[in-house]
Amino acid sequence: MTIARADKGTLDKSVHPIEKILLLHPVIASVKDEDGLRAVLRTHCPVVFVLFGSVLTIADIVKTLKDDGRIVFVDVDLVDGFSTKPVVIDFLTQHTQADGVLSSKSLMVKRAKTVGLLAIHRLFLVDSFSYNNVPKQVAISGADAIEILPGCMPRVISWVREDTDLPLIAGGLVCDKQDVISALGAGAVAIASSNRDVWQM
Repeated sequence: MTIARADKGTLDKSVHPIEKILLLHPVIASVKDEDGLRAVLRTHCPVVFVLFGSVLTIADIVKTLKDDGRIVFVDVDLVDGFSTKPVVIDFLTQHTQADGVLSSKSLMVKRAKTVGLLAIHRLFLVDSFSYNNVPKQVAISGADAIEILPGCMPRVISWVREDTDLPLIAGGLVCDKQDVISALGAGAVAIASSNRDVWQM
């Protein structure tokens, strides 16, 4: 994996590799379609979450971003034609240049770690049950980082921050500068958004 940014050498070598990546820029661009893919290439966001594609197109999508020097994570839950079986991770490893994956499924995250990809566990916190289940899910997956959705809940971000030492990303419904400031202030290392105005921050 290459971190093709001028400030990479200033990062603390004792920090986990994924945290080094997230510290490059606190805003991660989430890309949902081809139009978003073209738009992100006009930004300086070094980290991109790919939230679309199919088994036929994902390699080209990743290559487009990697050729532009981006660090690329693929949400394996959202790629058409992929199953929820670990062989999907093996496919990504062998047929794409992806740096890592995102998934809400512990088994997929765990497999990504096994094959040497960076792995982000996406957690949808919709009620107290899903919140209380976070430590168990993370223990099973062995994720490098977690993304909590929706990311516009500073109080919940601070609660999760107290429960884990993993880097925390706030994603979903992060719509403006105040959302970004609130999420980072509550303990998130970075935020992920498909809002192009947020990408420019």
